[in-house]
Amino acid sequence: MNQIINSQNVISSSGIAFGTSGARGLVIDFTPEVCAAFTASFLLVMKQSFEFETVALAVDNRPSSYAIAQACAAALENSGVSAIFYGVIPTPALALQAMADKIPAIMVTGSHIPFDRNGLKFYRPDGEITKDDELAILNAEAKCEQPILKPLPVSIIAAENYISRYLSLFPTPFLKNKRIGIYEHSSAGRDLYKALFEALGAEVISLGRSDNFVPIDTEAVSEGDRVKAIYWAEHYKLDAIFSTDGDGDRPLISDEKGQWLRGDVLGLLCSLALSADAVAIPVSCNSMISSEDFFRHVELTKIGSPYVIDAFSKLSKRYKNIVGFEANGGFLLGSDILINGQALAALPTRDAVLPAIMLLYSSRDKNISSLVEQLPCRYTHSDRLQNVTLEKSQKLIAMGIKNQQLLLNNIGLQDEVALSLDTTDGIRMTLGSNSIVHLRPSGNAPELRCYAEANSLELAQHIVNRVLTTIGNT
Repeated sequence: MNQIINSQNVISSSGIAFGTSGARGLVIDFTPEVCAAFTASFLLVMKQSFEFETVALAVDNRPSSYAIAQACAAALENSGVSAIFYGVIPTPALALQAMADKIPAIMVTGSHIPFDRNGLKFYRPDGEITKDDELAILNAEAKCEQPILKPLPVSIIAAENYISRYLSLFPTPFLKNKRIGIYEHSSAGRDLYKALFEALGAEVISLGRSDNFVPIDTEAVSEGDRVKAIYWAEHYKLDAIFSTDGDGDRPLISDEKGQWLRGDVLGLLCSLALSADAVAIPVSCNSMISSEDFFRHVELTKIGSPYVIDAFSKLSKRYKNIVGFEANGGFLLGSDILINGQALAALPTRDAVLPAIMLLYSSRDKNISSLVEQLPCRYTHSDRLQNVTLEKSQKLIAMGIKNQQLLLNNIGLQDEVALSLDTTDGIRMTLGSNSIVHLRPSGNAPELRCYAEANSLELAQHIVNRVLTTIGNT
């Protein structure tokens, strides 16, 4: 008989922790025992509120993801619950199917973080788990057995339904005469996107497919990916390039010049195309979204999709068309909404396809760059410094809360002065130059993120580069 383990004891000593979205950690720490413990605790928490007999599973293209899914599936079986495995699909495709079936779901993905790490995203039958659910999972004491890994048969229903969700909205192939590049790399949705955009009428060029996992971070696009996009756009005469992060819930899309759009700019354009009444966005998003009269209401939250989703219930009491998005581009549909007279059901989890499609629909008779140029001239930039301990990040933030000028002196901005301070998430300072600098430790990896906003892109980039270089040298 297999050894019975206590899930709380295993989780507390695993080195795996919840971040901004899901539990993340090193692959070597995602042992079968740890995966079983998280699964058992998740089941125990879900059974307190929901009745179900099946849990949906899917994975990204990381080398470690399939074995983790096998361990989760074995733990489900040992608990008397069936697992339905949808293979490699985008996270929003899994969430969409699970919500339609009214069952919980587990997505094995580390999103954009390096391949030596991985993660688990958990879904209730009604959407993403909350921060309270995360705490309950960590405190749950479930009994589970050592999992025995078995092959998992794959169902393609979730992938098919995800594509159908968007094809049903448009009566005509509105992308006719458009050339769209798909930067496939190792995205979980790379086998779906070409068929989707072709069905919408586009000529599709597949680009950059990789057998090795590529950790695309839509908030910190690498210089190599910037150069690639400009070359591809010119070489293939493209109208846009579409890509995503590893699990397909954060979009990366360029204009016809190969210039990647910032995620919050994309989210703003999508929200306008959807005629949103109210939006929920993290405090790290471009301030023009809340300072201009684009919407009836803008709700600012901490960074992370659970906080955006939490704001939807408040907004639903006063507004009809509710959306949310993040600076990384992930778009969340907080209410049912009409597009071309067709109802699109709410999907309160990050999605990459909807904002891309709505941008392309809005620019069907023009260039994407012309849409961006109509927005106020306020620019943002962000990047990350890797291998920065949480302790070091927290010391910097504590310094800034106590003495803003001292922090500015220590991050290379001694020629600036802080006019106001926002500690909603990390430390965000409005400066005398009418610029903004925002420091925040990543919730998923030992990284320090720096966001900047200014009246020119060059200045925003300069602030980020100067701050991260200075911190990195100390």
